[in-house]
Amino acid sequence: MNTQTQQRWSHGRILTARIVAVVADALQVGVIPLFAEGIASPLDAALDVLICGTMMLLLGWNWLFLPTFVAEGIPALDLCPTWTAAVFFVTRKSRRALPAVPVVPQPQPKGGQLQGSDD
Repeated sequence: MNTQTQQRWSHGRILTARIVAVVADALQVGVIPLFAEGIASPLDAALDVLICGTMMLLLGWNWLFLPTFVAEGIPALDLCPTWTAAVFFVTRKSRRALPAVPVVPQPQPKGGQLQGSDD
């Protein structure tokens, strides 16, 4: 992922992706009986496809979403907060990519001439 893509992510988009990831992982842990079958569970697979698509819409494609998606299909490993970890890892540099640099106006030279020129 390049810096230009990271600069397009708004704070709201990053926050939304993080909330979606945390909620998805909480659902998979909190509702264990529905997701206990691992890859054989249609609810688990549907949730993972939905979350993967949502992450790609919010943050664009990132290589880290592929192993996360595969890990979610492995029984017991899907109980780890893999979506949360992936999203926080992908968005971790976004604040550093957009430094807050104050804009200081330059003083205008008097009389429309550049200072230091002897015309």
